[in-house]
This record gives sequence, C-alpha cells and structure tokens, in this order.
Amino acid sequence: MKKIHFIISLFVLATLIGCANDDGGTIDLDSVSAPANISALTTVTQDNTGKVTFVPKGEGATQYKINFGDGSAESAYVAPGEGIVHTYAEGVYQAKITAMGINGKITTVDKEVVVSFRAPENLVVLITNDIAISKKVTVKATADFALFYDVYFGEAGKPDPVSANNGDPVSYTYQQAGVYTIRVVSKSAAIQTTEKTQQFEAILILNPTASAPTPPNRQAGDVISIYGSKYTNLAGVNYFPDWGQASQGSSWSEFDLNGDKMLNYIKLSYQGIALAEGTSIDVSGMDYIHMDVWTADVEKIETSLINTASKERPVVKNLTANQWTSIDIPISAFTSQDGFIVTNIFQLKLVGTPWAQGTVFIDNIYFYKEGTSLTPAPTPTKAAGDVISLFSDAYTNIPMSTWRTSWSSAVLEETAISGNAVKKYADLDFVGVEPVAPIDATAMTHFHVDVWSSDFTEFRIKLVDFGVNGVYNGAGSDDVEHEIKFTAPVQGGWVSLDIPLSDFTGLTTRGHIAQLIYSGKPAGSHTVYIDNVYFHK
Repeated sequence: MKKIHFIISLFVLATLIGCANDDGGTIDLDSVSAPANISALTTVTQDNTGKVTFVPKGEGATQYKINFGDGSAESAYVAPGEGIVHTYAEGVYQAKITAMGINGKITTVDKEVVVSFRAPENLVVLITNDIAISKKVTVKATADFALFYDVYFGEAGKPDPVSANNGDPVSYTYQQAGVYTIRVVSKSAAIQTTEKTQQFEAILILNPTASAPTPPNRQAGDVISIYGSKYTNLAGVNYFPDWGQASQGSSWSEFDLNGDKMLNYIKLSYQGIALAEGTSIDVSGMDYIHMDVWTADVEKIETSLINTASKERPVVKNLTANQWTSIDIPISAFTSQDGFIVTNIFQLKLVGTPWAQGTVFIDNIYFYKEGTSLTPAPTPTKAAGDVISLFSDAYTNIPMSTWRTSWSSAVLEETAISGNAVKKYADLDFVGVEPVAPIDATAMTHFHVDVWSSDFTEFRIKLVDFGVNGVYNGAGSDDVEHEIKFTAPVQGGWVSLDIPLSDFTGLTTRGHIAQLIYSGKPAGSHTVYIDNVYFHK
C-alpha cells in the first residue's frame, strides 16, 4: 500500500510539472496550501454485516489515508473520487482521515463511525428553504443508531437519492418552484430502515435579502450620482418616465429592504431614467458608469446613454441570478461607438433579456472617475543608452504598430495622469502589442513595465519572438514565446515589474520580438493602466 501511494504521488507530481512546462511556467510547491475542507461520506450495507464504505473528499488532496479506528494493523490509501470498504464489528469507532497534498503537507480530521445492528430510532427531519437562492432546499436528518441517510427530493426525472452522514445537511436546487414530496430514509447496519415523508414547498425568491455592496468613499467632484444613498443624487430625476413600457406589462416601485431603498423594475422590457426636464450632464470627464443589479430571472441587461441629440449607444452585460452583480462600464465603451458624444447626456435606458419577463432590483447608479488616488508611475532611472523603450515619457520610443490587436475585446484609452501619458485597458481579457519592426533584445537583460489596477487578481506578460522571417507561423516553426504570471498583485498602487529576460525560459531567442501580450484575471472585467514599457540592460 505504501508503494502504491508513493508511485501515485510521483505520477501526479510528474503530471503537474509536465503541464507547467507546457505553459512555460514553473510551480512553487512550497506555496501550495495543505488540503482543506476534508470529510468523508460513510455508508453501511443494511445486512447486519457491518460493511462500511468510506468516500473521502476535500480540496487540494492527491491521496487519502484512512485509519479505521478499530485496531486494524494497516491503514488504507484511497485516491480522490474513490471509496474503500471496511468491515466493523458492532460499536462506535473514531476513524482518522488524512489528506495528503502534492508537496507533502497533510490535514487530518476525525470521523465518528457508528455501526449498529439496531434500526434507527427517533428520526428527526428538518427541511428549510435557502434564504438567498431560489428553489434551493436543505434537509438535515438525525436519528439514534444511524450512520447515514438518503433523501429522495421528489422531482420528476430525479429518482436517485442524495446521501449524507447522519446529522449533516444536504441541499438540492429544484428546476421549478412548487410543492414536492420529500422522503428521508435513515439507515444503520441493520436490515430495517426508518423513514419519514413530508410535503414541502420550494419557493422562488424574487427579491434580494441583502443590500448591494457599499460604494467606496470618493471625492464629490469624482462622482455624478443618479440613484443611491452613498452620494448626493442629482435633483429631479424621473425613474419611470412614460415611454409606453407599461403597455409591455412593465411597472416599478421603490423596494425597501430594512431601510435600504432600491429601484425595482418588474417585467423589465425597456426602461428609461430621465434627468430633470431641460437638464443634461457632461460625463466626458468620468471613467465609468456603475450600477448594482440583483435578479432571479433576468439573464442580461442592456444599458444605453442617450444625449440631447436623441442618439444612444448600448452596452450589454450578463447578470448572475440570485446575487448582486456589480457593473462598471467604461465611458469609452460608449464613445468608441461611432464617436458618440457624452457631453450632453440627459437620459439612460435599460433593456432586459428575456424581454418583459423578469424582475430586477437596481441600486448605486452613478458615474465616476478614478480620482486623485491614481498618481503617476515612478519615473525610470535607467540610462537612455541602455534602454529600448516601447512607451515612456522618460525615453524616445520606438515606432509601434498597435497597442491593441484586433483579436482583443479590451477597450484601449490613451489617457494621462497628472499630465503623464498612460495606456488604459478596460474590460481586459488579453491584448496584443506590436512594434512596427521586430525588436532585437539580445543585448538586453530585463523587461520592465509599471502596472496599476484597483481590481485585478492576476497579471500575465507574454513575449513572442517571430523568428528570422518576422512572421508568426505557430508551433513547429522558428517562433518561440514564454508567459510569466504574477498572482495576487497589489491593488490600488503601481506595481513595478522588472523581469530578468532569463526568466522567460521558453524565449530561447530574442532577436526578433514582434509581440507582447498582456492578460489577467478576472478575465474581461478588470481595468489596467500601463506605463514605462521598455527593455534594458
């Protein structure tokens, strides 16, 4: 058994290293946490034999070791997702489950195992609706002498039960709200079982049970607020102008959640929000429009800005059911559409998908800019003769073909911070940067870039050498590339990355670097500022 465990661990380690080499990265095993949330489902056959099956589970485990707690001479090893059977005499035992990680770190938990040849008694079943998730029901059953229980949730087409340890809760989300017959079968090692059946209604939650996230503190000049309690709202805003949406069955109210008010649009088709008559706002100095949206049944929301020339431009965002979705749309996402003007915005329009069927709750509608907290990046100090600069006010930059390749959906804005030019990428997924001519960086030792973001959780840099012909041909050609990943970068401050080119181990040649690719997480929903991009020695 020990040899099997050792071989499997080496296999998993080899697999991970192989994957890392495929990506061109490395694995820091010391940084991997010990396995977490370790438990085991224990079931027993109903035949008075005492055959108990252990199915351990957890996070970050490559192997489990089980000490059965009955004096057995040897422990058993179990791979993730598998189970093992052990036969007990009647009694109560304290088993130990040890989860082992790829780096040797372990986590051990105790598991009580009750083996009784007596049928379960005093069965108590508690069924509740989840307070935040529609149609989600949780069952918790306890009984004397029981080891586990099965729950039949009674939904058509779902005949198989869900099992849980005695006293542990088990949850299930129905496809439709309604009344269901829930049957709980409590089991011990005895042939006889004990069960209860109960009618229970799974409910559809149509309103939030918690408030939207509180907006951050901002300077008054950095915000134009349309609705919400954090900032001072514009006066005279009409949140339900008559645009004929009532004919679609749409209506509205101001929902009060324990004193926290929010807009509630019912059967959302299209919905206008109009500023006071005869007024408009200039949002060209703002960076984003923000709103928080909660829904149980609307899949997407389209937001349009409308100017006094009666022109409008939409941006569509996906919504996550049964939780608040915080939406930040760059103003550039509107202005990039045919040169749309945002100096005279007097209306907003919201459109729901599916049309006129779902309900939304909206809070914290405001325009904002990053504000004075965003200061210029540190000024480079390298001698100009030791630098090949792609972008920096401190050096003479080489000619660039593009700072945003066509295969990226990121929104690029050429902007400045206190007069210092920066590249701003909103909704960054991945973006290519290409010089007019390939860069010969063979004499350089480092790659440098300054990065600022308030919301990224990971940042990646890839360098690509197109080879002698200067054309990307892909795998099997003379093209080489390597990507370096930075996890958990500092948010809300400039991160100066000065990377030895030797760290780009897959970049075996660097005399024809023709592409630089930025990417990160959360993919497609974070904003990054870039400055001081250069090679140096």
